[in-house]
Amino acid sequence: MEGIGALLVIIAISIVGLWIIFYFVPVGLWFQALVSGVRISLVQLIFMRWRKVPPRIIVQAMIEGTKAGLTLNRNELEAHFLAGGRVSKVVHALVSAQKANIPLDFKMATAIDLAGRDVLEAVQMSVNPKVINTPPVTAVAKDGIQLITKARVTVRANIKQLVGGAGEETVLARVGEGIVTGIGSSLSHKEVLENPDKISKTVLDKGLDAGTAFEILSIDIADIDIGRNIGAVLQMDQANADKNIAQAKAEERRAMAVALEQEMKAKAQEARAKVIEAEAEIPKAIAEAFRSGNLGIMDYYRIKNIEADTNMRDNIAKSSDDNKKK
Repeated sequence: MEGIGALLVIIAISIVGLWIIFYFVPVGLWFQALVSGVRISLVQLIFMRWRKVPPRIIVQAMIEGTKAGLTLNRNELEAHFLAGGRVSKVVHALVSAQKANIPLDFKMATAIDLAGRDVLEAVQMSVNPKVINTPPVTAVAKDGIQLITKARVTVRANIKQLVGGAGEETVLARVGEGIVTGIGSSLSHKEVLENPDKISKTVLDKGLDAGTAFEILSIDIADIDIGRNIGAVLQMDQANADKNIAQAKAEERRAMAVALEQEMKAKAQEARAKVIEAEAEIPKAIAEAFRSGNLGIMDYYRIKNIEADTNMRDNIAKSSDDNKKK
């Protein structure tokens, strides 16, 4: 029994040792590369393990490139992986670009990949253009009618501009701006409805794809809806504003007139007070004239008669005015 147990332990240790050896010495991967025409030594595969680079990814990429007629450098593939790149995507893109006769070298492909863009999708988009639907774009023609437009933009990836080039958002913004400008320069909304292709041609001629990662192939107006009559709304708003301004000015003039009337009433009351004050001095003056001998009794009665006659005439005049009003 002891001999059988020792034998089992030796077998287990041997299995673990073989697994460790084959893990660090990927003989099967080396043989696969050898029969595929890729020359790479077992030592290099072991060193890849120590450099934390998965040998299978590098070897499969080199096999794919070799079968496609590409010349790939192992060190460059390892460097790209260690920089955070996607080696398989880059090699797939290089193979696809070669088959489609698209000029793309390894340096450009790795730069695009490290920039965060999908280089394989870019190559596929170069072969099969992509259609981007714009959101509804609202613009107003010169006759004041609002138009709501939707467009389809057909783009193709521009490989040379993928690094540092603007994305889809910039293309959509520029197309929307061009549509607004084209509709705004039209004399009538009917002109836009009759010839929508005129707007798309005008927008396309502006070179909106400059500095972007895409090449615009066509801009097609998909739908145009008529919105509100913005011109009429603006005229109504202006008329209401003018009316409010006129009312405010009229109210200001009325307030000034009321203030002036009150001021005149105050001045009249002030003048009347001065008259009453002056009249209060008359008896004093008469008394002083009596004492000084400048006024006699007959003079006094004559003044009283004149005053009574004046009061009588005033009362008669008031009675006539009242009768006329009735």
